[in-house]
Amino acid sequence: MSYRARFGKDNSACDSGNSAEGSGSSRGPDEVSNDFDHEIAQLTKHRSRPHRLLSGDMAGKLRLPVSTMKMLAGRESNYSGRGRFSLADCCHVLSRYLPINGPWGVDQSRSPAYVSQFSNDGLAFVAGFQGGHIRIYNVDKGWKVQKDILTKSLRWTITDTSLSPDQRYLVYASMTPVVNIVNVGSSTTVSLANVMEVHEGLDFSIQGDEDEFGIFSIKFSTDGRELVAASSDASIYVYDLQANKVSLRIPAHQSDVNTVCFADETGHLIYSGSDDNLCKVGFISGLYMVWDRRCLMTNGQASGVLMGHLEGVTFIDSRGDGRYLISNGKDQTTKLWDIRKMSSRAMYTGQKYIYTGSSDHSVYIYDLVTGAQVAKLDHHEGPVRDCSWHPLYPILVSSSWDGTVARWEFPGDDQVPTLVRPKIRRRRGFY
Repeated sequence: MSYRARFGKDNSACDSGNSAEGSGSSRGPDEVSNDFDHEIAQLTKHRSRPHRLLSGDMAGKLRLPVSTMKMLAGRESNYSGRGRFSLADCCHVLSRYLPINGPWGVDQSRSPAYVSQFSNDGLAFVAGFQGGHIRIYNVDKGWKVQKDILTKSLRWTITDTSLSPDQRYLVYASMTPVVNIVNVGSSTTVSLANVMEVHEGLDFSIQGDEDEFGIFSIKFSTDGRELVAASSDASIYVYDLQANKVSLRIPAHQSDVNTVCFADETGHLIYSGSDDNLCKVGFISGLYMVWDRRCLMTNGQASGVLMGHLEGVTFIDSRGDGRYLISNGKDQTTKLWDIRKMSSRAMYTGQKYIYTGSSDHSVYIYDLVTGAQVAKLDHHEGPVRDCSWHPLYPILVSSSWDGTVARWEFPGDDQVPTLVRPKIRRRRGFY
């Protein structure tokens, strides 16, 4: 059964956009919350507050959360006058359901699962394994393998993958300066590099630069015309796909650049996170920067330097509005940054929760407002290297170095989890 049929919802159920990816908090238990006063908390409340008439109660007596059955009855009776749920109504319903049931097996490999991600529309799921396999699963057709990609020019592991906005192409990176691009829209189900299909190599090295480097993070721009990459030579690269060459190299940091992304759809702002070690200030060794490409030609400097993590920054993600980003650090904290103030908050959400994989083999889900841990998902026998929340439904997929890709859903489904714990096996210590 497809997820659209099972959940009774499709993209047209909301006025605009998709349900935002879940997110949350890293605040300690003794810290006092003032997030209700912060703009992002108010925006989150606004985006997930249902229409008051859908509850069927008298005005002024709306109590949250509103029963899903009551909201459905209100929709059928057209209490809101719109005849359908708004985006906020959809978010309110879905935020009541956490993907804590399971797990079900998506895949099992002898090599560690290193990266994984849902497509923007949730129809596809991509998982990359250290052994050189990338698999694309069709979510709506029982998680069947839609494309099995055997990579080339791999060094150590697949460090990152990225789907183009139109989902026709996929790029994969490794610890080399060459990023490969694959046509995933073709009818071929098995793609063996340069045997069954061409995996074109995009060379990020610059002529005259003799130093070898690897790429830790790669992302498409929202228009699909450029790639931005974070590298082990402390630089950020922008690759022009139409010109087929590197259009910009930024010597951004003093150490490995672990993560990078575009701030918004304009492509002017770039966020980067690194392992910089700034001993001069004593406490700061995790640093990330904000780069405005319009200013680089004149001063070559970052538009902002955001300091707050005590150790290296491993992951960043933009809200897509050029204002907020979220960061994850080796110091076991997750922070929200408002770049207009160049200051941080410990909370961020597109909807109501934040989720993260952990080196203790678990997945954690936190509540936005309270910062409380609302769920802990235990199954894996190795560090959870990546996890991804479906953009429309309460489904979460976790990928671990034990080789397992596991699917978690909300309770109430009549399916019985079939995934057994993976056997512990000896592996080389590449942590």
